[in-house]
Amino acid sequence: MIRTLLADDQQLVRAGLRMLCDTTDDIEVVGEAAGGAEAIRLVERLAPDVVLMDLHMPGMDGTTATARIVAAHPAARVLVLTTFDDDEHLYPALSAGAQGFLGKDAPPEQLLDAIRRTAAGESPFSPDVLTRIVRTAVAARPDRPRLDGLTDRERDVLALLSEGLSNAEIAERLHVAVSTVKTHVTGLMTKTGVTNRVKLAVLARSHR
Repeated sequence: MIRTLLADDQQLVRAGLRMLCDTTDDIEVVGEAAGGAEAIRLVERLAPDVVLMDLHMPGMDGTTATARIVAAHPAARVLVLTTFDDDEHLYPALSAGAQGFLGKDAPPEQLLDAIRRTAAGESPFSPDVLTRIVRTAVAARPDRPRLDGLTDRERDVLALLSEGLSNAEIAERLHVAVSTVKTHVTGLMTKTGVTNRVKLAVLARSHR
């Protein structure tokens, strides 16, 4: 069961998210916070697996709360869900330690999938958000690592990862076990010196 904390200042939004999570057998809402400070306190008390975090909240905002939660509880994973998907909010949230970033216009199934992927250690993003991250990172990092030492299978995994696919989706495309994909992702990080999936996606697209 994925223990999930909802952090959003709008009660109606929290109610809708709770109802959506209640339709599943594997996602449990363990608490709700109306602000960043309350989210920090509830993470301390409830130890959720995933924090679904809004950014624009009164008092302490979601970006500040994310940074404090990640610093104090490295096992807690923060998935941002917000109407503010512009660069001004995106990059500070990622720098604070958010693991994924979705707009509130995301389809319900995409949101549920994102919660599951976040809990599994993946980094879900709306496609347009991932495109912006890649575009900015490529422009800022001409000294990107080389891919000369990768095997053909690692290159296959990297290419599919750059499209934002989950481990399960990559496994299905390549007709291998999910555990095999995880092993390849770990190998890619080791060989390239890249520390997470988003940066791997950036690396893959920059070499196209």
